[in-house]
Amino acid sequence: MSVTVDGDKKGLVPVRARRILRGPAPEKVPSLVGTACTLVGLLDIAAGVFPRFRASRVHAVAEVLPGTLGPLSAALSLSAGVLLLLLAHGLKRHKRRAWRAAVVLLPLGATAQFVWRHSVLGALLSLALLALLVRHRDQFAALPDPRSRWRALANFVVMGAGSIALGLVIVSAHPRRVIGSPSLTDRLEHVLYGLLGVEGPVGYTHGVDWTVGYSLGALGMLTALTTIYLAFRPEHPAARLTDDDETRLRALLDRHGGRDSLGHFALRRDKGVIFSPSGKAAVCYRVVSGVMLASGDPIGDVEAWPGAIERFMDEAKIHSWTPAVMGCSETGGQVWTRETGLDALELGDEAVVDVADFSLSGRAMRNVRQMVTRIERNGYTTRVRRVRDLDDAELERVRRAAADWRGTDTERGFSMALGRIGALGDGDAVIATAHKTDDSGTADSPYGDLKAIIHFVPWGRDGMSLELMRRDRSADPGMNELLIVAALQASPALGIARVSLNFAMFRAALARGEKIGAGPVLRLWRGLLVFLSRWFQIESLYKFNAKFRPRWEPRFVVYRTSRDLPRIGFAAMQAEGFVNLSLPRPLTRRRPAPAPRPCAHITPARPAEHEARAA
Repeated sequence: MSVTVDGDKKGLVPVRARRILRGPAPEKVPSLVGTACTLVGLLDIAAGVFPRFRASRVHAVAEVLPGTLGPLSAALSLSAGVLLLLLAHGLKRHKRRAWRAAVVLLPLGATAQFVWRHSVLGALLSLALLALLVRHRDQFAALPDPRSRWRALANFVVMGAGSIALGLVIVSAHPRRVIGSPSLTDRLEHVLYGLLGVEGPVGYTHGVDWTVGYSLGALGMLTALTTIYLAFRPEHPAARLTDDDETRLRALLDRHGGRDSLGHFALRRDKGVIFSPSGKAAVCYRVVSGVMLASGDPIGDVEAWPGAIERFMDEAKIHSWTPAVMGCSETGGQVWTRETGLDALELGDEAVVDVADFSLSGRAMRNVRQMVTRIERNGYTTRVRRVRDLDDAELERVRRAAADWRGTDTERGFSMALGRIGALGDGDAVIATAHKTDDSGTADSPYGDLKAIIHFVPWGRDGMSLELMRRDRSADPGMNELLIVAALQASPALGIARVSLNFAMFRAALARGEKIGAGPVLRLWRGLLVFLSRWFQIESLYKFNAKFRPRWEPRFVVYRTSRDLPRIGFAAMQAEGFVNLSLPRPLTRRRPAPAPRPCAHITPARPAEHEARAA
């Protein structure tokens, strides 16, 4: 396979060769600086909280300074330390703004340590870190992350809690200077008053009350200023799919969409897209918690994949995002690892059913056959159609039912979810519905006789990929099995030869761990997966997919280093909707759900679609 970047004006130079010429990304210095910044921040906090060293040699010099400089220096040291702790993570990620703030704070912290605690070593450490930052300033050029103003509330809660905890330490750090024996309630009240700049009930001797008051006031001011800054700074929204991007992606899918069953999910409108220089390939992604998550294989011509992948990695480097790919195929994993030097780990298996080989006959399909037969005897019927064949009233009823039957507050899914039903550009999608009327021949429901829905998106010209399964909670069990069987049986008439079902994480470990002869490590790993299945659909999805006797296609996660895996896993859980860090519902401004955008200008309707809509 060629690795040249199609259409590169610099010449047909292999991607890896250009990367070698550029040299490796400097990762060690920012990581070292971030760790050192954490250490210096802790030293500054300790210098501001605990009493100064009266035995210091420079104490005589400090005594001639104005008397209020001592308490102010303690507050300054404390403030610099807290801010340095907040900036440490940004420095590790090469952030330019974090570098600028640290360059300003380090001299202030060094001055405060020398004046207040008379610590020459602490001041020298701060200045040494400052010199290191200035020496390697070219390595801190990363742009800001996508952000929204809800982080102001998170900052207020975290900083407020931290300020109260640190304030209790400050109030209790001078036991020999406290007047009386204040209780914990008195100390907490003193902290709360002090954060607001008001004198509390705890008294001190020898001027310590000034030091404590200035320190608490500095913490309160830090909490207020950082919250105000985050609330009023301009938003930096994440990349979103534009109409032009969607037009280009649909053109690529028309030519190469049969290669990957996850290709159509690239049209999610909450994803960004990066095209190769030639425009013949693209990588779709979303940034979550500093992780640049791509899903599935790149879209388009395989020969142009390296160009799109290189631009993806360059974008991740510019913003200092952690690059990762979720759910790519074996071919995609080989290209990603070869072109980037990243590593790959098998994540699970995708269940793919070949329609020509599917049958309900045989002992292996007995449970599914009996379930389907029982449900049909209970009066349920099924209909399998292209989405373009539904009239507007029925399509709206399906949308409302899918939204109301959702079991969670948020729409789940990222790598294998589209997040919409019935946009005009998605007319080739397939929808299977289950229906039942009562004994009187009517349906007492806002959705008529509709009881369950399964939605498939196109997979090239002869395939479809499962996107959504929803059912009325009052319907009989087995609705999903009924509709999948109906969709498989109706596939030949729709020109469908292959159907992709759910993705089963760690399917191989579950399958091998339950076999005779499995070793203790494999059994322990399977037991852990079964335990985690109480909260995540791991074992249940595997067993559900296995009912239909599919072939299993391995899917991989591509990552940079092993230490990135926990962070990538957490970001993936956020993207899939299992972890929600958004504002609480009472504080969220409700917005009307956007209607599906007309996509006729994106993909011209086929003659059959025109005829169906005219009829």
